[in-house]
Amino acid sequence: MTAVKAGEIEGLIRRGPDPRIPVILVYGPDTGLVTERARKLAEDFVDDPADPFALVRIDGDALAADPGRLCDEAGTMGLFGGRRSIWVRPGTRNYAPAVEAVLGATVADARIVVEAGDLAKNNPLRTLCERSPKALAIPCYADDERTLSDLIERTLQERGLRIDRAAREVLARSLGGDRRASLMEIEKLALYAGDEGGGDKTVTLDHVEAITSDVAASVLNTLIDAAFDGRRDAVERDYRRFRHEGLDPGVVLGSALRHALTLLTTRLDNPDKTPAMMVATWRGLHFKRKASIEGQLGAWPPGTLRQAVAALQAAVLACRRAEPDLAHALASAALLRVAEAGARRRR
Repeated sequence: MTAVKAGEIEGLIRRGPDPRIPVILVYGPDTGLVTERARKLAEDFVDDPADPFALVRIDGDALAADPGRLCDEAGTMGLFGGRRSIWVRPGTRNYAPAVEAVLGATVADARIVVEAGDLAKNNPLRTLCERSPKALAIPCYADDERTLSDLIERTLQERGLRIDRAAREVLARSLGGDRRASLMEIEKLALYAGDEGGGDKTVTLDHVEAITSDVAASVLNTLIDAAFDGRRDAVERDYRRFRHEGLDPGVVLGSALRHALTLLTTRLDNPDKTPAMMVATWRGLHFKRKASIEGQLGAWPPGTLRQAVAALQAAVLACRRAEPDLAHALASAALLRVAEAGARRRR
């Protein structure tokens, strides 16, 4: 088995996996973290990530149509020699046969990084990589407070900054579970603190309070709760606000997907509990959201939540391949479909 344990992932990413292992699957519900880790693994293996002959990007659906292409790319020499990375982007079709073929081939001086969505335990692609000694399977779940603290320290250190303890704790609590959104907040903070000038390069609580927005308790949660509550008008209004503020539609959909998965897990893990009892076990839930979440847990049965999860997963993948305007349209439409389902459940 070559599934990487959660506590070992950050160290593995920093030092780099064994170059003799040609295939690395990166998957999970945190789409921002999946993309970040896949990008780093693909770029760090080659001398020049900007060289299209050294770093090749392939869409998963293209591999589904031509499974032999992955083996061909893995066996191709770079224009100037050296190591090559093949970065397989998410697709909607099954391209596990292409990965199975490359796992059975001899691969030298090449790394195949497969970026995927939230794969079930019995998913063919995940099963292949977890069972093969020639592959690693790296899961990407929402960051907890400890992981966020490490991310804050590391990101700021790379920019020549340090952060005092109180500021780090407040920042970690304010960040959400999406890695991409968290990095945006940390980088904004680093830019602000670095531009202040002076010899002291310490980020303080004043910096944090002046710059960072509360990603976890912002309008993002208001929008997602509106969708799962079945409030279509509120979804339309809040999404327009989100678009005006410039937030990536993939971040919105990723947060909605994680919320659906949390609702589903909470329902499945507590079959004999009332919604009020389930809300009491929901880690980090703001008190203002408790009534809404209790209503959602009562209205959405596991079967309907699984349908919502599948629809949101498909929307995330479609959104990431689309142009910005179309991506916003796809995200808005997906949330409105959730709102319609939520309204039906409450009738």
